[in-house]
Amino acid sequence: MKNARYHLLTEQISALIDGEDDLIAVMSNVCAAIHETMGFFWTGFYRVVGEELVLGPFQGPVACMHIAYGRGVCGTAWKEQRTIVVPDVEQFPGHIACSSLSRSEIVVPLLSPTNQVVAVLDIDSRELAAFDDTDKEYLEHICNIITSKCMDISTKCKQK
Repeated sequence: MKNARYHLLTEQISALIDGEDDLIAVMSNVCAAIHETMGFFWTGFYRVVGEELVLGPFQGPVACMHIAYGRGVCGTAWKEQRTIVVPDVEQFPGHIACSSLSRSEIVVPLLSPTNQVVAVLDIDSRELAAFDDTDKEYLEHICNIITSKCMDISTKCKQK
């Protein structure tokens, strides 16, 4: 069931962002599509701006607006340039609690063609251990769809 929803979601996202040249618009609709399809508690992007992550488009309750490099799950995923799955956020050293309702989390970095993290996709669940290898695989694929359509990830995406 989860695989089928993700498969359809990736096809929808690819079609949805095809031809769009504004990264914020792309991030906004990708967030909405993931959030609505999968029913997560919080779904959003943090963009690398200088030496910190700055809140970008998101769906869900209010969130932290700035996250330092290497801090919390998002800052750690940025620093380590890898996806991080956290089954219980209370067990993650240095977790930043934007909401006490968040119980588990997955953070996927978006990498530029030069392998620099330009943003992270952050998703929270109210359930413990909500994320698994299926989520990791498909969310990484969705982030790759975004970056594959973007020539200059910080500003514009490729137009077909």
